[in-house]
Amino acid sequence: MKVVHEMCPNITRIYNIGKSHQGLKLYAVEISDHPGEHEVGEPEFHYIAGAHGNEVLGRELLLLLTQFLCQEYLAGNARIVRLVEETRIHIVPSLNPDGYEKAYEGGSELGGWSLGRWTHDGIDFNNNFPDLNTLLWEAEDRQNVPRKVPNHYIAIPEWFLSENATVAVETRAVIAWMEKIPFVLGGNLQGGELVVAYPYDMVRTLWKTQERTPTPDDHVFRWLAYSYASTHRLMTDARRRVCHTEDFQKEDGTVNGASWHTVAGSLNDFSYLHTNCFELSIYVGCDKFPHESELPEEWENNRESLIVFMEQVHRGIKGVVSDVHGRGIPDAVISVEGVDHDLRTASDGDYWRLLNPGEYVVTARAEGFTSSTKNCMVGYDMGATKCDFTLSKTNLARIREIMQKLGKQPVSLPARPLRLRGRKRRQRG
Repeated sequence: MKVVHEMCPNITRIYNIGKSHQGLKLYAVEISDHPGEHEVGEPEFHYIAGAHGNEVLGRELLLLLTQFLCQEYLAGNARIVRLVEETRIHIVPSLNPDGYEKAYEGGSELGGWSLGRWTHDGIDFNNNFPDLNTLLWEAEDRQNVPRKVPNHYIAIPEWFLSENATVAVETRAVIAWMEKIPFVLGGNLQGGELVVAYPYDMVRTLWKTQERTPTPDDHVFRWLAYSYASTHRLMTDARRRVCHTEDFQKEDGTVNGASWHTVAGSLNDFSYLHTNCFELSIYVGCDKFPHESELPEEWENNRESLIVFMEQVHRGIKGVVSDVHGRGIPDAVISVEGVDHDLRTASDGDYWRLLNPGEYVVTARAEGFTSSTKNCMVGYDMGATKCDFTLSKTNLARIREIMQKLGKQPVSLPARPLRLRGRKRRQRG
């Protein structure tokens, strides 16, 4: 990462999102034409790997990806230049460095299925996030009771935030990172299989261990998964041998996570229900810890897929929600008719909504403003359709603003004088 930064200092920035249990830094590299700042209208994307410390292929692929983006940018590759200039890319190659240290000691030949999988304090990062699915589904099942849980930005339960909760420091670091940056799309690279898994990862029927459980954005997630799988050199190849016992060819190298095996508190489900980010798990190879000699071939297998998946962040609609003075409105809610999952604008009022091609009725609303609805068309060509909204303040909000500016409160006469006036009028009559 340091070498890449020295090669491309103008488009890279190295930072860390926190520390592991053993105090190792969780390094991230940002690749952008303006590193260090969020540009209005520019979507944020991330790749992470190494959540399971012994699944090392993802870590190596992401290091190779940073090097590739830097070299191709310098070489003037138009596709990569456009991607870097129009996207803010964040890459975290090793999310569980403590686990990796253990797996590295064993090496490719001696490392087992589980050595180094967990964090240093024995936590599986992959199911260590708060279970927000149950909160949502219980609220939906209580149809007659006022629904207190929204369909997005579901709050983290208080018990999860307490110091005594069994939550890895690495998990807390990722949550803080995702709450700080308005990610639109993300992929977490894992190993041991060749498939792309999309949410939900948790089954809705309590007594089942496998059940297809789609999100309201199922069509979008399936497309995102297919965009990676179909451009991978092996994932959709019907002639390849299966990694273990399961054959994912029937869905073209993709799978709904819950229909594979249920996981409560996964990163994918958490991202979808607590942030604006659409997150998928990408299993990049059958072997969790391949030999060094296999890396060039594995890079070729995944290179195009890694680029194509990043490009999908520019699919759908995007825009800015602002007031009549042109100021961006943060936390404005973006709703798409027929899709029971809303998003919110970032601090500058900009938003991105991943959608498949089609025509959509989109509404923007914010507290103290009248809502606005538009028809937004999404085409087949790459590049999100611009769909801006201008919201006017409600009458009540305007009155409050004027009163606040003048330092006065609305005049309210005491009740007794009002009654006396009424009595005097009646006596005159």
